[in-house]
Amino acid sequence: MKTNAIVKPGAFFRKVMLVLFSVIMTIASFAQEADKKVDININTNKDNFWASPWVWVVGGAVFILLLVALLRGGGRKEA
Repeated sequence: MKTNAIVKPGAFFRKVMLVLFSVIMTIASFAQEADKKVDININTNKDNFWASPWVWVVGGAVFILLLVALLRGGGRKEA
């Protein structure tokens, strides 16, 4: 009777090396991000029309009307 519990000696070493390599690469990637000092200002004084709620309401209404027109227009016409 064979069991699957027998692990090859090289397989355990590979798993340990994979975990260690993953930890080292994670630490290295965090170390690179710590040095960056970037200041991004997203507050502009421009008035964007799409930021208004009424634009989204009108756009949603037009979308629903187009959707209804496309779905109802494909049916059979009874004579």
